[in-house]
Amino acid sequence: MSVRELAEPFAGKKALVTGGLGFIGSHLAEALVGAGAEVTLIDSLIPEYGGNLRNVARIKDAVRVNISDVRDEHSLRYLVRGQDYLFNLAGQTSHLDSMRDPYPDLEINCRSQLSILEACRHGNADVKIVFASTRQVYGRPRHLPVDEGHPVAPVDVNGINKTAGEWYHFVYGEAYGLRVSVLRLTNTYGPHMRVRDARQTFLGHWVRRLLTGEQLEIFGDGSQRRDFNYVADAVSAFLLAGAEERANGEVYNLGGPENVSLLELAELLVELNGGGHFTTVPFPDDRQAIDIGDFYADYGKIERELGWRPATALEEGLAQTLAFYREHGAAYWDEAR
Repeated sequence: MSVRELAEPFAGKKALVTGGLGFIGSHLAEALVGAGAEVTLIDSLIPEYGGNLRNVARIKDAVRVNISDVRDEHSLRYLVRGQDYLFNLAGQTSHLDSMRDPYPDLEINCRSQLSILEACRHGNADVKIVFASTRQVYGRPRHLPVDEGHPVAPVDVNGINKTAGEWYHFVYGEAYGLRVSVLRLTNTYGPHMRVRDARQTFLGHWVRRLLTGEQLEIFGDGSQRRDFNYVADAVSAFLLAGAEERANGEVYNLGGPENVSLLELAELLVELNGGGHFTTVPFPDDRQAIDIGDFYADYGKIERELGWRPATALEEGLAQTLAFYREHGAAYWDEAR
């Protein structure tokens, strides 16, 4: 089913999206607006975290935007009232930043989750919550592909805090009856992703460097294998998890239809771009310490239970991403608002 068809159950419903001016949140907002939902977006617009008003330019008159911090429980209690759905995407995503300065990550990925859940418990216990987690909770794979039964053993502060965020949601589900679902995202890419630096995704940084004539740098020998999800496929998973009651209390991996080495990925990008250059460089010590090696996910559970599977081939998604940033990239290089 298309994103448009999957969004149909949300027609006439009220949906709140935290991190709604960010990469995935803005695409989710577009899908919900297109279905006829009443959509409110929360975003702090902290410069390092990827929120950008430009991401919702096409729907700016159809959404309510609240510039606030999800750590503010008082405003959240007001904002969650009457909402049918809460898509909880707000977070700090940089693994390296979480190691260099762990306290903001703790505040945003732990304290804020408690603020959100407390607001729901006291202000709207009937809301359905879908929480955006990450493959990083698994750490270095002990087997591939990685399924939900794989041990949770994060290698960085961000992974620890995202794991805690998951468990806060599950505990509030068990103790207070909140309806919660958790999605563990893999490398998500597409239009609106942060390209100024590699804080959100290395692939976004590669796209910018490629389109501005700079050389791509691959850490290590480039043999590390990864899987990727185009943003429309990630949005489809959020919609399914939100609409399906059978998803309550469950955690699901997302994953790509194919896995490639970073060298293969760089070669494909250069080919699709019609030119470009890349090289391998030694791992910086701080990145080497938290690198997870090969990773690709088993998404069989969400396919069996909710019928989700990625629909966009890597080559197709990368071509669409490059086309978007060729047209709009200059406005995104510096994330000017």
